[in-house]
Amino acid sequence: MSKSWIRHGYNKVARSLGKADPKNQDFPILKGHPAAQEYAEVALETHETVRSKNKVLKEFKIYRWSPEYPNKKPYLQSYFVNLNNCGPMVLDALQKIKAEDDSTLSYRRSCREGICGSCAMNIDGTNTVACLRPIDADTSTATTITPLPHMFVIRDLVVDLTNFYHQYKLIEPWLKATKPSEDGREYRQSPADRKKLDGMYECILCACCTTSCPSYWWNPEEFLGPATLLHAYRWIVDSRDEFTESRLQALTEDDNKLYRCHIIKNCTATCPKSLDPADAIQKMKTMHLLSLSVEEVKGL
Repeated sequence: MSKSWIRHGYNKVARSLGKADPKNQDFPILKGHPAAQEYAEVALETHETVRSKNKVLKEFKIYRWSPEYPNKKPYLQSYFVNLNNCGPMVLDALQKIKAEDDSTLSYRRSCREGICGSCAMNIDGTNTVACLRPIDADTSTATTITPLPHMFVIRDLVVDLTNFYHQYKLIEPWLKATKPSEDGREYRQSPADRKKLDGMYECILCACCTTSCPSYWWNPEEFLGPATLLHAYRWIVDSRDEFTESRLQALTEDDNKLYRCHIIKNCTATCPKSLDPADAIQKMKTMHLLSLSVEEVKGL
């Protein structure tokens, strides 16, 4: 574990005890978003470390594999980036490498704001989005970047998400109603009902949680995975939707779509948006079990 992340761990504990450095708490816009707060603090520390030196070279070891050379085994290729003229996030380093050192490096990216989920990858053993992950300023160790785990690699850091999006489509992620709204415009709901959707609608479908789930590794064809199930629950609890029972029934028609989850909580731990897919899955299980008879529950 790098020194900067150890230092950040100390700051995290200090903050919980009310003894944190005030500068590390100066992110009011990120209140309620612990992952973003953590990334902002580390980015600030990295910026201060780099600014105090003339030249800081950081090594990045990046997974490489190309279908053009199918017989060549995957390997880690090292690149060195001068952090003094590089942005604070890992995606900035990747952009710099591709622009200045190796134009053949392949990865997905789009918004750069943690909204689209395109740049999801595994950085130093953790699934996250590269645009929100600060560069570790500790130059004594390299940053290792690999594709999302247990997915078919198309090229370098690009993985095949066909099955992931197919499963998302299966839950019918749109509002389903049998009658039009009262005034023919939008379907309205109370502030309290809207509040129930917090912590679910923010999902950006980056697949970080799904590809960190052992249950999904073992059964990707049958188990829907944390991201898809989080979105399924988002529509189940939406007060405007009229197909709650049928949605839940579709998820529980066999034991694999929902009940393959064993609440390991890798999904919650790795989510770059601080969401809790494991909690949503558990609530859907509870809703289903409460709707069953004793005999049906015993048969699960």
